[in-house]
Amino acid sequence: MIKDPSRLTLTRHQQRLLDTSTAIRNAPPDRINFLHAVQCQCGIPYKNPGEGVLQWDRKQGKASLRIEAGSAIDPSTGDFKRLGLPYGEKPRLVLIHLATEAVRTDSPVVDVEESMTAFARSLGLETNGQQLKSLKDQLARLAAATVRMGVVEEGRAVQVNTQFVSAFDLWFPKQPDQRVLWPSTVRLSEEYFRSLGQHAVPLDNRAVAALSSSSMALDVYVWLAQRLHRVPVAKPQFIAWTSLHEQFGQGFARIRDFRRKFLQTLHHVGSAYPAARISADDSGLTLSNSPPPVAPRPTPSRLP
Repeated sequence: MIKDPSRLTLTRHQQRLLDTSTAIRNAPPDRINFLHAVQCQCGIPYKNPGEGVLQWDRKQGKASLRIEAGSAIDPSTGDFKRLGLPYGEKPRLVLIHLATEAVRTDSPVVDVEESMTAFARSLGLETNGQQLKSLKDQLARLAAATVRMGVVEEGRAVQVNTQFVSAFDLWFPKQPDQRVLWPSTVRLSEEYFRSLGQHAVPLDNRAVAALSSSSMALDVYVWLAQRLHRVPVAKPQFIAWTSLHEQFGQGFARIRDFRRKFLQTLHHVGSAYPAARISADDSGLTLSNSPPPVAPRPTPSRLP
């Protein structure tokens, strides 16, 4: 059987993006993910900032996010253990998963052991070995962290001081060399759960899966998902490279290096969000009103 030569030059990642783009253009998503609107604007660290770094601040426009590293009791010793800040693409996927399950079940309690495996499979991730271990490690860091989310609206600040998770069940790994505290069940805090009910942004699971290996790509996608449909019709919004560097340029000292990486990432995100209307030049990006990744549809109220 002769393969289509046009497909031979594509990498596996490129082919996945192409297939995802085609699927999204042709049909609505079978599975919808969610993420809190503030987390769509303010990302967590791309890389480990160091175990001694215990606080992370991000600000974008009217939204601000602060995450403070926490501690959890080690079931093997009964002593508290500092877990450090969450980082990388895995906690981003965990946050999407927790928000999605909370919205889907209308409950702040998430059975991680069952639902996390299903979520990982839906993203095409391995459900054993290092991938799942890394997911659970980042879940433990998120579960122990304290978060402060705020938005300035009409001259006043609305702030939530809470934890993503108010309670979690930890069990000790069977392998003695695996020093990871693995939550098996988590309860989202009441403040976060209620805030999520008002500010959950719908995401296409196919896009999340296609971009799941890149922290920057996930950040750019969720940012556009909550931003583009709010751009006024016939009034495009311009964003300078300096502002984009402040938001997405972790680890890039020079804006020109960041711009090169960002444009490459934006191309990938555009494949997963084909309805996005964006143009770029030497000065920055221009955002035009675009349909959201998931078309609005009437749903019953999830939260009181």
